[in-house]
Amino acid sequence: MDEPVTQAQFAEVVELDGDRLTREQLRQIVERKATCVISEEAWIRVQESRRRIEEQVAAGKIIYGVNTGFGKLSDVSIDAEDVGLLQLNLLRADAVGVGEPLPTPVVRAMLVLRANALAKGYSGIRAETLQLLVDCLNRGIHPIVPSKGSLGASGDLAPLAHMALILVGEGNAEYEGERLPGKVALERAGLAAVKLGAKEGLALINGTQCMTGVGAIAITEAEHLGLAADMAACLTMEALRGIIDAFSPELLATRPHKELELVAGRIRTWLGGSRRITQQGEQRVQDAYSIRCIPQVHGASWQAWGYAEDKILTEMNATTDNPIVLEDGRVLSGGQFHGQPIALAMDLLKIAAAEWANISERRIERLVNPQLSGLSPFLAPNPGLECGLMVAQYAAAALVSENKVLAHPASVDSIPSSANQEDHVSMGTIAARQSREIIANAARVIAIEMICASQAIYLQQAEDDLAPRTRQHLEWVREIIPPLTTDTAISEQIEMLAQTLLAEAIV
Repeated sequence: MDEPVTQAQFAEVVELDGDRLTREQLRQIVERKATCVISEEAWIRVQESRRRIEEQVAAGKIIYGVNTGFGKLSDVSIDAEDVGLLQLNLLRADAVGVGEPLPTPVVRAMLVLRANALAKGYSGIRAETLQLLVDCLNRGIHPIVPSKGSLGASGDLAPLAHMALILVGEGNAEYEGERLPGKVALERAGLAAVKLGAKEGLALINGTQCMTGVGAIAITEAEHLGLAADMAACLTMEALRGIIDAFSPELLATRPHKELELVAGRIRTWLGGSRRITQQGEQRVQDAYSIRCIPQVHGASWQAWGYAEDKILTEMNATTDNPIVLEDGRVLSGGQFHGQPIALAMDLLKIAAAEWANISERRIERLVNPQLSGLSPFLAPNPGLECGLMVAQYAAAALVSENKVLAHPASVDSIPSSANQEDHVSMGTIAARQSREIIANAARVIAIEMICASQAIYLQQAEDDLAPRTRQHLEWVREIIPPLTTDTAISEQIEMLAQTLLAEAIV
């Protein structure tokens, strides 16, 4: 695993060439509004690709989606004078998304990723159309994109159609905090709509940029979640006087999954200097699995995270169009739009994030249950008169139960479409959206564990015996939620802590 993505070293300009976009660059554009430009080399490829399409059309060659209908209608020929209208009709017909709009960061990620895919030079789009896409991103014109309605093959048709309608002056967009018709948003930003040429509508919407945009954001949030889970485990070990021997590098080397030692090494470092951590046999011989097996459980989630990250990074710099305009002039139809690689990766990420929360909830139970902790029941200063954090554990249990439902793989389902021409689809966008839901729920569970561990340390007056690193983190937690001296409503503090954990990495 590379160093966590942070907001350090802000880049004012990010160049897209279709091949080297990183998560950090994506975040700079999406969150910090770095300016996006297409590289000179990419512009050359884009123009060459467009020239090849125009030559093929002029020669009267039949090309799917250029001078034919779409899907099951691919056998219908389109007259030369109607190829532009065909592309406009495609955007209009496919803009059937429903549900709440996607968050602005996801929409910005979609714009970046679609521009980067088109910059590879295999899609046959005109330079002016690609430039308008980039201009919308840079000037803060954010299409209103409904969150539901994509099968994940042929790519994210519905969400990308809503995104692309802005370019022709249709649809709706958010601009400077106001929801506007697409044409009005362009005019206010000093831009003009384009008139689509052959293949351009298809080039704009045939791809996986919605699921990949959601997935890229989910990957970063999951990275922050995993680091927070490791830190929460450290605080719980400090609170419950956990046994450090289970994290021995010599022990873990006998089962050489690198992520096990990655987690254990991080925890040994963060617990360095602690006077609370115990040795095997000092107080007890073994801890419960939720503590003793932290390297194995957290490490396996990091393994899954690494797989998902690799697939997202590959997809961020991939051509997911159909048909593809090859450098030798051929225009070939294939299945590059199919979202299965991302669908499986996102389903795996869902399970990984759910497991970080599952084991955290079990540690919460050990903290609040007096029969397991030896501490005041439910960590209340005056148990009986006060309930303490009893129901905080209920909330954690509800969240992990909800995650178990959401973790059911979306990718195992497929419903044929387009009169059975498109007879296997990925549901990858559903998997990506669910991954963010699970990650958000898991962050709330981790926040509850941190709060419970903080309270347990407070009741034992053990702050001075903590490791320097965990004490530093404890102080940060207590800036959001101080120790409880009586029953207090803490819902807002849980949410604030969870959102903060997702926003930035613990490093």
